[in-house]
Amino acid sequence: MSNPHPTGPRNQLQQIARRVMMERGLEPDFSPAALTELGAIHGPAGFAGPGIRDLRKLLWCSIDNDDSRDLDQLSVAEAMDGGGIKVLVAVADVTALVRTGSALDAHARANTTSVYTAGGTFPMLPEKLSTDLTSLAAAADRLALVIEMSYDRAGALQAADVYEAAVRNQAKLAYNGVAAWLDGTAAAPAAIPAVAGLAENLQLQRRLTEQLRALRHRRGALSLQTLQARPVFVGDLLHDLVPDQSNVAKNLIEELMVAANGVIARFLAARKFPAVRRIVRIPEKWDQIAELAAARGATLPDQPDGRALEGFLLAERDKDPDGFPDLSLCVIKLLGRGEYAVELPGGSVAGHFGLAVADYAHSTAPNRRFPDLLIQRLVKAALAGGPPPYSAEELTALARHCTEQEEAAKKVERQVVKSAGAMLLSDRIGQTFDAVVTGAADKGTWVRLLRPPVEGRLVQGFKQRRVGDRLRVRLAAADVERGHIDFAA
Repeated sequence: MSNPHPTGPRNQLQQIARRVMMERGLEPDFSPAALTELGAIHGPAGFAGPGIRDLRKLLWCSIDNDDSRDLDQLSVAEAMDGGGIKVLVAVADVTALVRTGSALDAHARANTTSVYTAGGTFPMLPEKLSTDLTSLAAAADRLALVIEMSYDRAGALQAADVYEAAVRNQAKLAYNGVAAWLDGTAAAPAAIPAVAGLAENLQLQRRLTEQLRALRHRRGALSLQTLQARPVFVGDLLHDLVPDQSNVAKNLIEELMVAANGVIARFLAARKFPAVRRIVRIPEKWDQIAELAAARGATLPDQPDGRALEGFLLAERDKDPDGFPDLSLCVIKLLGRGEYAVELPGGSVAGHFGLAVADYAHSTAPNRRFPDLLIQRLVKAALAGGPPPYSAEELTALARHCTEQEEAAKKVERQVVKSAGAMLLSDRIGQTFDAVVTGAADKGTWVRLLRPPVEGRLVQGFKQRRVGDRLRVRLAAADVERGHIDFAA
């Protein structure tokens, strides 16, 4: 790769990310007041107090990305009489150190999310908190909010509880290593056999989450598979962009989070507390999804139907596994964005069409998402028997703000990935690549290369192109600073 920059490729991408964040109304730096508050925090939250259980001896473990240190959740399972399984999810108690109205809270409230870019991570909370004092780090005693769920042998939820507890992460695990072990293609990561009983516990979690996943997909949850481009650096040089694919370990954690988020939503509703829900509305562009299916020889009903769409997706995945991520991306764009909405006591909001769940409140990642911090404060107030810490009007405004800032953060992440793609391709002008059309509208036609997974604009040969079309494109231009990549067909 030949793309010299006085500060190096990695630093160039970081500076691009900082600039784009500010252009999108996000704050890349913490204020002096926030840093002063941070300096006064000298240790993790204590866990002595009424109602706080001591669960540190359980076989808790975390499963996350290889390089993740902002660990928000732990999980552990227990076999029950009759073939049922009890599973516990521990969520880091971030609110114990990040007080409402503080300067640290103000920064989190402004950005509402950590921003993960090809140039580095811009955390919602300082790393001293998110990767240390409020992280469920390995071998560390931490305060957590625990969601306890008991299922019968068929995977039906029988009982649930929410409470505060002290926990201890017995093993920090990574998705890829756990997935390879569960799939039988590699030995267990060293941290698993080092903890007596952990291997059996993870198999128990897998058994339950496979049941939960199957049940949810029978209700119409969508089997979508996208290829998120992850930068690979060799030293300071950008070596490649590789797709970050799903696996059995990621599915396990996803099912536990969906289940826990549902319990939290119903917990608040039962106590007549308002809550910020995560929703994906019934798609307005269903007719275009039906057209996409028709172009592939399938028929979908006239009205939105998750079960029918899931059947189409499964058939296409079996028929063309290599092209399925591209189809998934097209469907996701037509489904419409997720958003945050407030459910008031006695009221109702839309469910999550893609997950096929009616009750869903983001609550399991408070180190990196502000809605989860809001939910945690609401839950702790409900547990304490106090009033909601936010008014309905304030929550409504915050939900709207979180939706807007999340969208801004995604645009930053996409733009920096495009800058990384332009950097990677800058010495390949004139070369041709296989691509798929990912967007076709009046404002432009967009394509994504199959390898590397880089998206750009089709500036020639775009007439009558449709989302999902395969084609051969020539790289016409690559602008690193603006993240513009142009192709011609």
